[in-house]
Amino acid sequence: MQLIINTYGAYIKKKDDLFQVKTDKASFEISPKKVSSILISTAATITTDAIKLAVDYNIDIIFLDEYGAPYARIWHSKLGSTVLIRRRQLEFSMDERGVSLAKKWIITKLENHIEFLQKLLAYRENRRTDIQPVIETITATVGKIKKLTGDLDKVRGSLLGYEGSAGKTYFELISKLLPEQYRFSARSRMPAKDSFNAMLNYGYGILYSMVEKACIIAGLDPYVGFVHTDNYNKKSLVFDLMELFRVFVEKVVVYQFTQKFVKQEFFDKIPKGIKLNDAGKKFFLLKFNDYFDKRIRYGGRNIKIRDIIQFELHKIANSFIKEE
Repeated sequence: MQLIINTYGAYIKKKDDLFQVKTDKASFEISPKKVSSILISTAATITTDAIKLAVDYNIDIIFLDEYGAPYARIWHSKLGSTVLIRRRQLEFSMDERGVSLAKKWIITKLENHIEFLQKLLAYRENRRTDIQPVIETITATVGKIKKLTGDLDKVRGSLLGYEGSAGKTYFELISKLLPEQYRFSARSRMPAKDSFNAMLNYGYGILYSMVEKACIIAGLDPYVGFVHTDNYNKKSLVFDLMELFRVFVEKVVVYQFTQKFVKQEFFDKIPKGIKLNDAGKKFFLLKFNDYFDKRIRYGGRNIKIRDIIQFELHKIANSFIKEE
């Protein structure tokens, strides 16, 4: 489980061999054996003893900004990487094997969207005229991506163009399916212009930290990407691989809005936008963790949804070694 600290003034320390968390209103203890990561999203204090306990149990400590985007992390320095994996990753990024992977990851993202929309359609037959054309449009886009040929520099522009166009169509439909008061005109990021995007951005921020950790554990270099370009200090591969799992966050957010669990008091207005406040973060994180802790049949076994990320990234790392 993720230990989430989002109460202003919270204090985390080590007591015996446990984490002890104190706030003005409560105090509790938890075994590090039950914690996979610690997320701190507000002003809090953590002692060096607690940090050492986290390091000893391979628990990363992630600091999130007000939008849910991670800006720092504390983790042990013994990264489980091999030079061979990273060397092969770099080789793949410069030839046709990188093109194949880039196409595969974007196609997987779009196929995830198609599957999600088909599920939404199953419970909204009265919205078929809205949903079915979007499914067909995204399906056609998948076909166009499969036909792309050339080196990565040549393909990248078309690939991102197709992905962007399909994403625009997808989110236009999602907006139509929401309660009228929460519909939005377009995707907006930092800051979000509306409540839906504020919650979605916060979820994407948490997903980013999960994918980054999984990259490092699998031995992948977070900075060597395929789809997203290499910029200074930009973890391009993390952004690439997030595409495989974004639909998990989207499902959580969409269901909260369509099932009318979201309240206006979960959001605060800020200059040029809207953000999720502490009450909203608490609500969302509970829903997020409930969903990611669900077990589903995947790869021939029953695993938690959150573990799919590590499962898939290990497969990618192994494919570099085996040159598949």
